[in-house]
Amino acid sequence: MASGCSLSTLFPLQSVLDVSLDEAATRESMEALVFEYLKDMDEREELKLPDFETGLEWLNTEGPLSFSKELCGKVVVLDFFTYCCINCMHILPDLHHLEQKHSVQDGLVIVGVHSAKFPNEKVSDNVRSAVLRYDIRHPVVNDGEALLWNRLEVSCWPTLVLVGPRGNLLFSLVGEGHRDRLTLLADVSLRHYREKGLLREHPVGVKLYQDSQPSAVLSFPGKVCADGDRLVIADTGHHRILVVSATSGQLLHVIGGPDSGRRNGVFSEASFNSPQGVAAKGDTLYVADTENHLIRKIDLASRQVSTLAGVGVQGTDKEGGAEGTQQPISSPWDVALGSAGGVDDNVLWVAMAGSHQIWALFLADGKLPKGSESKAGTCVRWAGSGNEENRNNSYPHKAGFAQPSGLAVAPEEPWGCLFVADSESSTVRTLSLRDGAVKSLVGGERDPTNLFAFGDVDGKGVDAKLQHPLGVAWSPKSSLLYVADSYNHKIKVVDPKTKQCRTLAGTGKAGDAAGPAFLASRFNEPGGICVGAGGDLLYLADTNNHQIKVLDLRSETVSRFLISSDCTDAPAVKAAGRPKAPKMPAGAVRIDMPPVAVCAGQTVVMSVALSLPEGAKLTDEAPSCWTVSAEDDEWLPDSQPSMGAIVDMSEPLRVTAKVPETWKKERVAGLTLSVWLYFCTAKTAACTMRAVAFYQPFRLSDGTAAKEVVVTWTHSL
Repeated sequence: MASGCSLSTLFPLQSVLDVSLDEAATRESMEALVFEYLKDMDEREELKLPDFETGLEWLNTEGPLSFSKELCGKVVVLDFFTYCCINCMHILPDLHHLEQKHSVQDGLVIVGVHSAKFPNEKVSDNVRSAVLRYDIRHPVVNDGEALLWNRLEVSCWPTLVLVGPRGNLLFSLVGEGHRDRLTLLADVSLRHYREKGLLREHPVGVKLYQDSQPSAVLSFPGKVCADGDRLVIADTGHHRILVVSATSGQLLHVIGGPDSGRRNGVFSEASFNSPQGVAAKGDTLYVADTENHLIRKIDLASRQVSTLAGVGVQGTDKEGGAEGTQQPISSPWDVALGSAGGVDDNVLWVAMAGSHQIWALFLADGKLPKGSESKAGTCVRWAGSGNEENRNNSYPHKAGFAQPSGLAVAPEEPWGCLFVADSESSTVRTLSLRDGAVKSLVGGERDPTNLFAFGDVDGKGVDAKLQHPLGVAWSPKSSLLYVADSYNHKIKVVDPKTKQCRTLAGTGKAGDAAGPAFLASRFNEPGGICVGAGGDLLYLADTNNHQIKVLDLRSETVSRFLISSDCTDAPAVKAAGRPKAPKMPAGAVRIDMPPVAVCAGQTVVMSVALSLPEGAKLTDEAPSCWTVSAEDDEWLPDSQPSMGAIVDMSEPLRVTAKVPETWKKERVAGLTLSVWLYFCTAKTAACTMRAVAFYQPFRLSDGTAAKEVVVTWTHSL
C-alpha cells in the first residue's frame, strides 16, 4: 500500500466536510460542498489505492476485478463486511437502493470486501452461501486474511469506502444508518467525474451466482418449531412459513413466498422478508419477520396474517413501551412464548438482534420482573443496554448482549429462565424469569468487552468454547439444553446444573451427512433447533444444506426430514425428491449428435465424460446436477424429466431411458441431457457455472437388438 493511503489519513480531511454537511441547510448547499471537496481530493496522489491482492477468490463475477482494468473509470463503493454481522446486514438495503439508482453503465460499481471475524467465515464456500442467503447482487471478494482491511486501517464492520475512477480514496462511512449521506456522496461523485470525462460505460463482468442455482423445497431454513404433531419451518430464503406434519412430512400450510414483501391478509396474498424465529400455540403462529423488522401473527383457523409489532422499517429505539404496531423494532431474530406476571403465555419474548437486546411483546396484560404493569399489545425492552457486549448483571437493563439470535424458555423450577444464544459473543446466557438477572452459562470469557472468545472446546462454563451459536432448545424431559453451534457445524448439549458442555453431533467440518452415528454426521451452519413433542427427537434447521434434519436421541441416528407432497394452500411445492432444474443460460453450449438406431423396448444408456479446467474442483455449496428430458413423454417415468446430482467426475456420468414398446417409426424422438457444473478454479481464484446440453435424436430400427444401446460423449469445459 502506498505510503499515507489509509483511512487514518483520509479521516482528518473528510471530517471538515462532515461538519460542514451537518450544518448545511439545503441539498444544493450540500452538493456544492462535496464538489469543492472532490476538487481538492483530485490533487492528492498519496491517496491512490494499489490493486487488489492476486489469488483472492471472487464471487458474482466472471473473474477477479482490478482498479487498473475493470474498475478503471468507475466510482467504486467498497463494503467491508463480515457475514455474521447484523450491522452489515442492515446496510445491504442501502447498497441495493444505490444499485437501483445507478448502474454499472452509469459508472458505479459496488464491491463487497468480505473480511472475516470468525474462522468459519474465511471459507469461500461459506461466503458464497451468505451471498446467496442475503441476495447480494454485486461482486464480492473473499479477503479472508483481511489484507486490504489492515492496509487501509479499517477498524470495524461495516465500513464503506468510496473510490474515484483513478483508484483514489474519496470518502469513508463507518457503521450503519448513512443511506442519505451515501447517496449524496455517490450522486455528486458520479456527476463530478462525468463532467471531467473520467467515467466509462464498460461492463465489469458481473455474473450473479444466484441466477444458476437449482431450486429446492427449502432455501436456507433459519428456524424450526415443534407443536404437537406439527412442525413450523421458517423457510427463510423463500420468504415464507411452512407447516408440515412431523410424522409424515405432509405439507399442511404454505404462508407467503416466494418473493419478499410485508403484506398482511390471506395466506395466498401475505408476504414476509427473510423470516427467522417461529413459535406456535394451537392455531396461532408467531413469526420474527426479520428483514421487515416486524412481529407477525398467523391464524391457521381464519387463514389470515397480521402484524403485532413493528412499523416495517428498522428502528433505533432501545427502550420501547409503545403499542406494538406503533413501536419500531430492529431485526427480531427469534421468538418464544412465556409468562410474565399474568396468565400462561401472556408474553412473546423477542431476541432483538439488531439492538442487542431481549424485548417483550405482551399478548395479554402482565408485568416484567423489576418492571411496571404492561397492557396487552405493549412492546418493550426487557434486558440489554443496547451496547454490544457480553456483560452479565443482576439488573437486566445494565446487562449487555451481542446479537442475541436464539431463545428457549425453561419456566419450571429450579431453572425459571430464558436461555439465550448470544451469537456475537459466542455464548449461551440465562435471563431469570424471576428477577431479570443475566448470567453466563457456557462460552465466551469474563471480560464483557471481548467478543472474540470463540472456539470449539467441550468443557465447563467459560472453559467451553462455541463459535457463533444461533439456536437453543430446552428439553424438560431430560433437563438438558441443546445448542446449534452454527459456525462449528455441530450440535452441543449443555447440563445447566453443572454447566458442562459437550459435542452431541457433528464432526466440526461443514458437510451433509446423515446416518447411524451422531459424531459422524455433518451439518452446515445449522441455525435453528427444537425438541419434538415426546422429547426423544431433535429437529434441526440445517441452514446451508437447505434441509431439516432429525436427530433421534434414543438410537443416536441422524436422518433427513422430507416434505412429501404439494399443498393446496399455495402454488405447488415439489417434494425434496424432485427439485426443479436450474434455468439453462442463454449462452450455454448445445451439442447436436447424429441419430442413433434403436429398437422398441430397448434401454438407452447415455455415458458422458466431462472434464473441468486444470486445477478446478466442484463446489459443495452449489450442487452440480443433470437433467434428461424427452420429446415423447413415454420415454421417461411419470411424464417428468429425470434429475440427479453430480458429485464425482472421476467416472463418466451414466443416464438411462427406455424406448417405448409402442413407439412408431413416424414419430420423432430425441433425448436432451443437460448438465450444470459449479466449480472454482485455482488459477483465476474465481467460481463459476458452466452448462452444456447434449441432444441425441433416435430412429426406430426393425428387428431385434441388444438389451441396451450405449451412447458415449466427451466434453471439456
